[in-house]
Amino acid sequence: MKKWFNLFKEFISFAFQAIRIHKLRSFLTTLGIVIGVATVITIFTTIDGLDDYIADNFSSIGTSTVYISSRPWVIMHDWWKYRNRPKVTLEEYEYIKRKSKLAKWISPELERMMVVENKDKKIKRVLVSASNHDYLYTAAIELEKGRFITEMDYRTARPVCVIGPSLAEKLFENSDPLNKKIKIGGYYFKIIGITEKRGEIFGFDMDNSAIVPYFALRNIIGSRRGISIAVRSEKPEQIEALIDELTFLMRLTRRIAPGKEDNFSINQQDMLMDIYKKLTGTLYAIVFDIGAISLLVGGIGIMNIMLVSVTERTKEIGLRKSVGASRGNIMVQFLFEAVVIALLGGILGTILGLLGAKFVLNLMTLSTPVKLSTVIIGVSFAGFVGVVSGIYPAFKAALKNPIEALHFE
Repeated sequence: MKKWFNLFKEFISFAFQAIRIHKLRSFLTTLGIVIGVATVITIFTTIDGLDDYIADNFSSIGTSTVYISSRPWVIMHDWWKYRNRPKVTLEEYEYIKRKSKLAKWISPELERMMVVENKDKKIKRVLVSASNHDYLYTAAIELEKGRFITEMDYRTARPVCVIGPSLAEKLFENSDPLNKKIKIGGYYFKIIGITEKRGEIFGFDMDNSAIVPYFALRNIIGSRRGISIAVRSEKPEQIEALIDELTFLMRLTRRIAPGKEDNFSINQQDMLMDIYKKLTGTLYAIVFDIGAISLLVGGIGIMNIMLVSVTERTKEIGLRKSVGASRGNIMVQFLFEAVVIALLGGILGTILGLLGAKFVLNLMTLSTPVKLSTVIIGVSFAGFVGVVSGIYPAFKAALKNPIEALHFE
């Protein structure tokens, strides 16, 4: 064991000695490896950061909630197919609420960007959501203080509202907004609750928002607008059965004949994640190809420089063989040198890749996740390239005749 350890130390020492003698040549040799690994690490780490950001944003939509809408959330083609679909109505909401066996919470949802005022303060583009008492659960909202909309508030169109902490800060600064009145769309609403901080979804501040009873907003903007229906089961494992039930009920209430296509859509968070994964999957493949080409170029560079090194060190090879070095020893020595050069390029490329990803994600105000698996993949690829590109030069060095090598000029 000690013998092999000493040989290993000797080979590593020879490798670094050769690199020190030809510093510039060794650096230029590793450049292809550095570029390839840095490219892969930068893009992979950036995508990991985006993955975390997207997952956090999608989780706020609610993983156990499904939404009945007139159109899908994501339309990849054939927009005209969905354009003239009938709107989802309040009557359909009432029908599903009566008939559904799996739904625990059901809420009609109507959203609009509106102006909210408090005395001389006017806040534009506030997201006003109109719904019922179940919205607390379908939207997974937590209250910081006060209470939420009740069924009586919903049925009687009582002018009350629950607002987000950002809107509360903008309108009231450091004073308590509970039980005070604000204007929404020119009409007075009494603040009955403040939600806990929900953060941003794709750059939009969800805390700059107000929630009002559905009929209270409909009295202001009219009843012609379509709604969406949010439905949540008490048991998350029932979500597929819930979707099937909702599809059946919607087809039944709309009298869609068997064999005819649905004229509504049932959306859920997983659909958005699937689209995102498909897009990033394509990007992963492109980046992998670019990185592979760069590593191939780097591998060819290492092979060429190792062949030159074998020629330059022919006498050294003859001398080592004449004092007892075996073909295996010679081969391992030059293979180690190729691997060390490639690994140094892999380590440098990994460092540059992580710095590049940090720079990109900082511009996007996102955190930089450093995954050990990504680092291992980058360095391992470099080591693999070193082994592959070093085999032929090492084999060529091992086959040299010691007598001819000693007489080489």
